[in-house]
Amino acid sequence: MRKSTTLAALLAIGLLAGCGEKQPAGGNPFPPVPPVISEAIPKPPITAEPLMWQPGHWNWNGSGYVWAKGQYVPFAGHGNMWMPGWWSRTEAGWAWQPPHWMS
Repeated sequence: MRKSTTLAALLAIGLLAGCGEKQPAGGNPFPPVPPVISEAIPKPPITAEPLMWQPGHWNWNGSGYVWAKGQYVPFAGHGNMWMPGWWSRTEAGWAWQPPHWMS
């Protein structure tokens, strides 16, 4: 009887120890970027300058992800392709590459 109780306790400890998610050596220590939140694109405001829709996106605030709602921005000065934010490995460690327009 005592043998089965000890075996059950050891098995439970082993299962609990294996439950924690482990990062691979050298892996990204930050949580993955959440999925994009779907937003309806409203009609653009009437302005003298051309506007383009900048989609909503996740941004890292230093301790977690924060959703930035989509908005119309001036067309001038932006590229034509939107790049969402991502984590990249640098010589100094992991660095957040914020979302931006690419030319």
